[in-house]
Amino acid sequence: MRIRPWAVVEPPDSRGLRRVTIGGETVGSAWSPDELRKILGRFGYPENADLDDPSSVSWRGGDSRTWPDRAWRRRTVMSLMMAGLLVSMAFSAVIGWPDASGALTFAQRITGLLFVLSGVVQGVAAIAARDYWGRRYYRASGAIVLLGVFIVLATDSLLLFLWLEEREYTQHILVYMPLLCWSLWALFLLVREKSWECVPHPKKFAAGVVATALLTAVSLAYSTMYQPAAAPMHFSLKVKFGKAWEDRNVPYVHVPLTLYMKNTGGIPVYIVNDIYTVRGRGAAYSRGEEDLTAEWRESVGQQGRSEGEAELYVDQLRYTTISSGRFSESGSSLDVGQEYSMKRVFQLPKDAGYDTVSVEFQISYMRKDRGKVDVEDFRLAHPSWDENGGYYCPPAICGEQLIYRGRVRHNNNLINVTRKPRYVTAVWSPEGRFISSISSLHFDYSGLGDYQEERRELERYGAAKARVDSEVSVAELLGSAGA
Repeated sequence: MRIRPWAVVEPPDSRGLRRVTIGGETVGSAWSPDELRKILGRFGYPENADLDDPSSVSWRGGDSRTWPDRAWRRRTVMSLMMAGLLVSMAFSAVIGWPDASGALTFAQRITGLLFVLSGVVQGVAAIAARDYWGRRYYRASGAIVLLGVFIVLATDSLLLFLWLEEREYTQHILVYMPLLCWSLWALFLLVREKSWECVPHPKKFAAGVVATALLTAVSLAYSTMYQPAAAPMHFSLKVKFGKAWEDRNVPYVHVPLTLYMKNTGGIPVYIVNDIYTVRGRGAAYSRGEEDLTAEWRESVGQQGRSEGEAELYVDQLRYTTISSGRFSESGSSLDVGQEYSMKRVFQLPKDAGYDTVSVEFQISYMRKDRGKVDVEDFRLAHPSWDENGGYYCPPAICGEQLIYRGRVRHNNNLINVTRKPRYVTAVWSPEGRFISSISSLHFDYSGLGDYQEERRELERYGAAKARVDSEVSVAELLGSAGA
């Protein structure tokens, strides 16, 4: 006969799990009498052993009927905790991977990598949740789950903060809004259970988790909301008329024109739109007895005449477009230090009646470190007069012009998941119509755009324009041609 029982069942813990020791050594834990019988069976106890026999089993903190575990409740909490962490893990990968693998700048790649790594931590936390609401083989499982929940809370709070800036509906809001509510519930549950107490120095661990989450949120918000002073944009644009040549077979002279462009700044760019326009100027000349101020007053508002320009002997200006064209394809890249030049020849009638010929060269561009354009789609030209093309506008209203339109994605994917899609649009026509815009507006001539949004997006993506012009007298051109 044994003097003391050698199987001891300890009091239930907060989840209802009871530890079992035999001979002073822990041999397992049980949620129910059936699990206890299986443990004892491995040590020679019969299947139908009397659990109330004090000579075989000693009960502490309750008897054989004290089993407070609610399996359905515990498994439901465990499933919800794992589901939230796994969904957030996938969402973090969706946000971070495009930046980690394809962002142009180092800072943006680091931001994307942080999201990918946070997704890995959340995946580990999902595995730890199964252990924490199970038998807790690992002491740190609760702390790991807490860390994962803090990451979810910090990430989704940042996404909510960004969304509140413009409050645009996207499909992603159906993910991070529920996840934010889930993280608050999970955090309340873990704090109530003091999940960090099983690790050494629990107070230091909890303080470290809070500090890490706050620093991560602040750094991500800083990288997203603050546009640091980046390398400025500089372009070298040049236009030059060459020596004219007379064509003796026809009453024209051929005038060479050279266009040149170089990116002298520190950031590669997309060329969104460009145009060069050659115009001839005709004028009526006077003897100059008139007053300069009166002459200027009468000329203000004439086509092509600047309000800051006054000429005493020239009046009744008229401008005629002689030549117009494109320098490059829409969406072309211009890397740092890269340069292009193009030579064109236009024909000038000897008796056209022009006194000067001028050329204006304009480009609009977008910084590649701020966004990525769907170049393949953007390069497709859509004639505005094509009724079946989806971009139709009556020629009486719009004239004849080409529309270029493509999706643009911000290089910080946090912006993309909290905003509606943005599109870059370029409008070109030989009459000199030169428009570039970035907005969320679907292309529709009957709709009105949001000017404030367009200005904000142009600034956000670093879009701007550059131009250069030159003017030469027709007498000089004809003289160089010997006409």
